[in-house]
Parts: sequence; structure tokens; C-alpha cells
Amino acid sequence: MHLPNKFRNALLLTVLAVALPGLAVAVLPQSVDGAPMPSLAPMLERVTPGVVNIATEGVQRVRRNPLLEDPFFRRFFNIPDLPAERRTESLGSGVIIDAARGLVVTNNHVIANAERIRVRLRDERVLQAELVGADPETDVAVIRIPAERLTALPLAAPDSLRVGDFVVAIGNPFGLGQTVTSGIVSALGRTGLGILGYEDLIQTDASINPGNSGGALVNLKGELVGINTAIFTPGGGGNIGIGFAIPANMALQVAEQLLQFGEVRRGFLGAQLQDLDPSLAEAFGLPPGQSGAVLNAIVPGSAADEAGLRAGDVVVSLNGRQIGSAGELRTQIGLLRVGEPVQLEVLREGKRLSVNARVTPREVTEVSGDDFPNPRLAGATLRNFQGPGENQRGVVVTQVAPGSRAWQNGLRPGDIIVEANRRALTNVAGLAEVMASPGAQVMLRVRRQGVEAFMVLR
Repeated sequence: MHLPNKFRNALLLTVLAVALPGLAVAVLPQSVDGAPMPSLAPMLERVTPGVVNIATEGVQRVRRNPLLEDPFFRRFFNIPDLPAERRTESLGSGVIIDAARGLVVTNNHVIANAERIRVRLRDERVLQAELVGADPETDVAVIRIPAERLTALPLAAPDSLRVGDFVVAIGNPFGLGQTVTSGIVSALGRTGLGILGYEDLIQTDASINPGNSGGALVNLKGELVGINTAIFTPGGGGNIGIGFAIPANMALQVAEQLLQFGEVRRGFLGAQLQDLDPSLAEAFGLPPGQSGAVLNAIVPGSAADEAGLRAGDVVVSLNGRQIGSAGELRTQIGLLRVGEPVQLEVLREGKRLSVNARVTPREVTEVSGDDFPNPRLAGATLRNFQGPGENQRGVVVTQVAPGSRAWQNGLRPGDIIVEANRRALTNVAGLAEVMASPGAQVMLRVRRQGVEAFMVLR
């Protein structure tokens, strides 16, 4: 293989440094033929002041046997009162997005249940932070620190990231302090992972480990492209080269709503969705390899109904973006603000149609389990639940008919459903989306008398 002279010279210098007697360490040259060796140092000098370390302190309710909650049981067996809560500490990272207002974006799971949030800057200053708002379904949170001598990261242009682009992850892994790792973008638009309620994730092989959560994923220009949020670890260990980040533009959209409303007011289309698999595509007379999301039911009076959408329509694009799955369509609709217009391209009986709609608020506050296509909650009545804390939301079971399917599955009045299929629930509309597919397996996390447990519906 023929190499240019400057590369052959650099290789020769390195080999000589290893091989010649008297030279103990291999040293790369500072330059080759007068040209400096490439380095990320100049970019990182600009960027790292915009990434912070976050430490939190809080309390978490201790899960214990329900019998221990019964004072009669404790007195009968002479069991002393046990603390119902324990102190917790966590470490993570964050990204300064607005230096003038002191705004920092991080992950919701970094600050969940926190009573005290401390932020350490690159210059070693430690500042107290206040929570502005958090959205468990996208795992995005915004905190505020004093706006003094801060540096914000610039945002990359939307949709500029491509598979194969080099990226750098910056964060606080294992509490070691600010750490930089590099890699490439392995994939874009990852959905259906069960990590978040709304997924449109960047996959990267840049090393991301516990403590990196909430940190920055930047391109080689030093522009923010993502917020590091999760890793894939089959054995529960450290990084194996599969990490995930929330796209920066998605995180900023959520942050804007948290700043404006203190919560995310998601749009609601009013259609139940399922993936277009090969057998459905063949049944609909669509060509092999066609992707999209099938509308399998339309809520009467909803935005989808008013726009003229029908059960059996296959959505292939939304606002010009190709739709590959039901999860992708659900995520894109969920990121739209209430009242925002959308243009859907659908396939109906072999014809391609353009349909305009305007998403509406999720006004559903109560639902009957009998109304779900999936019958596993039949016999239950469910309502939105809001507890005393900001993050204490879910779906409360108000009634269960004895002997019904929901009763046989173990649900009882007063139960609070906080997760469905690993997705945090904030209202019955979210539960309805999980229950949309008739044959889907459903696993709930249910809180009963302060104790949480998982429940598989059969």
C-alpha cells in the first residue's frame, strides 16, 4: 500500500521511538511536514465550560411488605416501626442552554425526588439549583442556577446529524469529574426500546456510563446534538458501545414548554396505532417493504375524526418526515404543541392522500377498561391521578367489578398505576395508548398503600 510521504515519515518516527535503544516511550510528533496533528482540544476548551456536574440529595419511599404497613400486625408480632423513607444521593450531568437566564437541561431521572440540587461548573464553582420543570415521558428536566459567568452550548442545525458522524460525549461518569469520550453516530431515530415514553433516540458508540446522564453529545464543531440519557447493558455493567441520547432539538422543545407552562402540554390526535408489519401490508395491497403506522381505531370527535382519517389508513409521513412505525408517529405527535397544525400523508385503499389536522388537548380524564381494544382491564374504571408532589402522577383505579378481567388480574380500587410497559404514566390517555393493541402484553407498575409492585396483565 502506498502512503503519502508525510504519513510514512510519521509512522517511521513512531517505530523508531519504540525500537531504538535509549528511547523508552513512543512519542507521536507534534507536526508532520509542518502541519499540526489533529486534536479535539481547541473545541473542547470552548465547549466543556457549558457542561456541568450535578449532585442531588433527596428521599425515596422504601418498598416493603404490605403487612408491615398494618399497625395491628406490627403490634401483634412486636415489630418496631420502620422508616418508610430513606435518604438518597445521585450524580449526573447537565448542559447550560441559556447563560443569560442560568438554564440547564438534564435528565428527569437525575433530579427525580431531589430535595437539594447542586451544580459544579468547570471552574469548580458549586451553585445551588432550583427545579423549573420535568417531563418523565421524555426524561428531560430543566433546572436554574445563578446566571453568573456562564457559557452556553450552541445548538446544531436540526436534522444535520447523520449516521457515521463523529461525536463527543461529555459528562461525569461514576462521579469521576468531567470526562470526554468520542465515537460515531451508530443510528438515528431509535424507537420501541422501552427506555422512554417518547423515543426518537440517537445511538452512539461514544462511551457513556452511569453519571453521564444529562450530559452533552456534541459534534466536532462543538455544537450540541444530543443529551446523553441511557446505555444498553445486558449484564448490568458498564458501557459496551451502545449508548443513547435524546436529540437536542427534541430536548429543547420539551424545555420550552417546561419553561412556559411548568409541564408539557402534548397534542392529541385521537387515533390508536399499530405497526405496519409485512402481513398487514400484504393484506392492504401495499408493496413489500412499505413502512408506516396503521390507524386501527379513531376516537369519535377527536382531531383525527374531524380531519377525516379512518381506521385502516396507513400514515407514511408527518409534516414531511417519513414515518416508519407506530412508535415513531406517536413520538412525533406527542412532541407537538396543542393547537399545532399537522399534515399527514396516508395510504388508503391503494391511494396516497394528504390530510390536514390540528392536534387538540388530551381532555380525557376518566376511562372504562371495557373501552380498550385490549380486554385485560375490562371491569375497571380509571381516572387521572395527581398526588401532592410534582412527580406523583399516574392513573388511579376508582372501581373494579368483582370477578371481572381487571379483578382477576389483581387490580383493586385505590391502586395507582404509575407505569405501563416501563413507560411512566401521567394520565389515562397515556394508558390508553399502551392498551391500544389487542394482543399486546402489558406489564403495570402499581402503587398500593405506599408499596409498589409489578403486575403482568393476562
